Amino acid sequence: MNDLIFLKLGGSLLTDKTQTEALRGDVLARLAAEIAAARAAAPGLRLVLGHGSGSFGHVAAARHGTRQGVKNAEQWRGFAAVSDAASRLNRHVVGALLAGGVPAISLQPSASAQVADGRISQLALEPLAAALAAGLVPVVFGDVAFDSVRGGTIISTEEIMDYLAHALQPRWLLLAGETAGVLDQDGQIIPTITRATLPDVLPALGGSRGIDVTGGMIAKVTAMLDLADARPGLAVRIFSGLEPGLLTRLLIDPALPLGTRLA
Repeated sequence: MNDLIFLKLGGSLLTDKTQTEALRGDVLARLAAEIAAARAAAPGLRLVLGHGSGSFGHVAAARHGTRQGVKNAEQWRGFAAVSDAASRLNRHVVGALLAGGVPAISLQPSASAQVADGRISQLALEPLAAALAAGLVPVVFGDVAFDSVRGGTIISTEEIMDYLAHALQPRWLLLAGETAGVLDQDGQIIPTITRATLPDVLPALGGSRGIDVTGGMIAKVTAMLDLADARPGLAVRIFSGLEPGLLTRLLIDPALPLGTRLA
């Protein structure tokens, strides 16, 4: 069995997305400790970690309109500023992981991504595979990218993990956010969402709190169902990263019926 797990720490979990560059340092430190605890309890665990840009990259990207395209000198300066903001949060995340005992290494997507009209056509896999083979935890993140059609754009963490999943074939993708799962209109957790039930739950998904240039919950759920359709052996789970201990439990046993499973 492939023991590889993809874990995404949402930008709204790590930062306050209603303020500019507001890191939730206490949450980040606890999550790093929970990842370390899971690795200690399950020595065979192989993990690829991704994180959103939260109030770092999303605020800058919205200001400059980077997702839609980059053409003139002012937009290219904005492109560079968005890259800098996203990387600042990444340094916080990797620093916290290392301080917590997780041997994390950052792999910046913009350094190797080839993108055409917002779709990733190529991303370097060799460094990521080498990191896993060395027992490290590679960390990717939502980033800017050069785009053959748009000039420049933004590639989300989900889009990056979608591309990587086709090559690396993880058995689980765990999405840690602020909420206990995908909630219905009464605020109750929806245990499972399938392609067939998606139309019924769409009215409940709404938008994201704070600024999210990559589409919010509707885009995330739809993208994850697309990924599950394309990779029949992959299961996706959305859960709360704010509940202490939950991340450790799910990394050890992702099949626990917690949060929302997308199938």
